[in-house]
Amino acid sequence: MIEAAMIWNEPNNKSHWDPEIDPDWALFARMAGLAGQAIHAENPSLTRVLGGISPIDPAFMANMKGRGVLGHVDAVAVHGFPLDWNLWAIDDWPEKIAEIKAVTDLPIWVTEVGVSSFGAEEVQAWGLERTAQLLAGRAPRLHWYSLFDLPQSWGATTRHKEAEGSSYYRHFHMGLIRADGTPKKALEVFARHAQTFGLMQWFRFDDPRLDEAVAWMKRLGVRHLRTGLSWADSFRPGAEKFFDRMMGALEPFDVTVTFCFTPEHCGMAAHHTSAPLVPEEYAEFCARMVRRYASDRITPAASPIPAV
Repeated sequence: MIEAAMIWNEPNNKSHWDPEIDPDWALFARMAGLAGQAIHAENPSLTRVLGGISPIDPAFMANMKGRGVLGHVDAVAVHGFPLDWNLWAIDDWPEKIAEIKAVTDLPIWVTEVGVSSFGAEEVQAWGLERTAQLLAGRAPRLHWYSLFDLPQSWGATTRHKEAEGSSYYRHFHMGLIRADGTPKKALEVFARHAQTFGLMQWFRFDDPRLDEAVAWMKRLGVRHLRTGLSWADSFRPGAEKFFDRMMGALEPFDVTVTFCFTPEHCGMAAHHTSAPLVPEEYAEFCARMVRRYASDRITPAASPIPAV
């Protein structure tokens, strides 16, 4: 079932929101506020989560509070990767949570935390164990990123690709399971902490790993999953069929579904990081997805997605 709807992904990260178009996040705030209202109108009981911020920045959260966004969500989320991308130590996790608590009384979810095996699998396994020690009981939701490595041939969703150097290549080594389907050392560690962590796993459009992922999550005893429904993908031929298949396969889990990525023809720039020309269109996408997959009025099977 869908237990939460997340509004965007890492809006304060230039790989997911264009700072040149929206340097003070005023456009994002308007879009997020409209989305929060639209989701609530479709299902008032569905938890609305402000897309996980990365870096963890209390000034950004204060900005969202000042612009009224936090009045349209029920929780806020943070993402942290201190062994790969952040400029703070892993032992600083409690302090980072406290920084956001100082800005808002809303619950704080950790919807992405992970360690790559880029340098060594032993680093990832140790990092998972230490993260569990530091974060257990500190947030209502903890989602480990991720179950599968990203196949390098697929490319990572960043703005500057290989120009980012080793930061880019770490994206391909965040999984507990290699791209060839074989487990890493950290998988056994995760299994010991499956009651502490949920998983965060993006699924590519028509992802061939979907059924394998479901089988692994059941085997590991995972209850909570975070994934995404892409606004950009919703314009692909066959989008409805794949969305239906994915959400049906994930029915056994408590799912936080993230709504993100601007279609090229809907943005101020032709890029997934762009602010939309018409923010109401993003809000309507969120509403349509909630109507179809998380309505409190009618069953999903009886709610066809309108043509786009």
